[in-house]
Amino acid sequence: MAEPGQRTVLAFDFGTRRIGVAVGNELLGSASRLDPLTARDGIPDWQVVEQLVATWQPDLFVVGLPLELDGSEREICLRARKFGKRLFGRFGVPCDMVDERGSTREAKAIAREEGHQGNYRQEGVDGIAAALILENWFIRHEGAPPSA
Repeated sequence: MAEPGQRTVLAFDFGTRRIGVAVGNELLGSASRLDPLTARDGIPDWQVVEQLVATWQPDLFVVGLPLELDGSEREICLRARKFGKRLFGRFGVPCDMVDERGSTREAKAIAREEGHQGNYRQEGVDGIAAALILENWFIRHEGAPPSA
């Protein structure tokens, strides 16, 4: 396990059809988008997740928690929490759940700037959202004690 401040972090933007993925390192404080995971009713192909974990060897998982604007939780939050618990249970890697309010809206704005045509079902912004979630996590945890 890497020292706090130098950990490799794998982040997820949970969804029922697609799960965005990004990877980053605390030392650099930036995230790189990875290909999204396809999901069936929120359940990914766990063999693909195993490959991601084997490739990146994360010290921490970060999963976005899609809270309502007023901070209340909705049903999808329970499913995102369950996904985070499954990640920890399968891989023994700590998982931090983080507020992701506004990440999808911001991801769509970034995608438009990059030339996205607006068909988000066909061409999602999940990877962008996962990278934003991770970059925001890095900003919130600068100088903070490790969460796991």
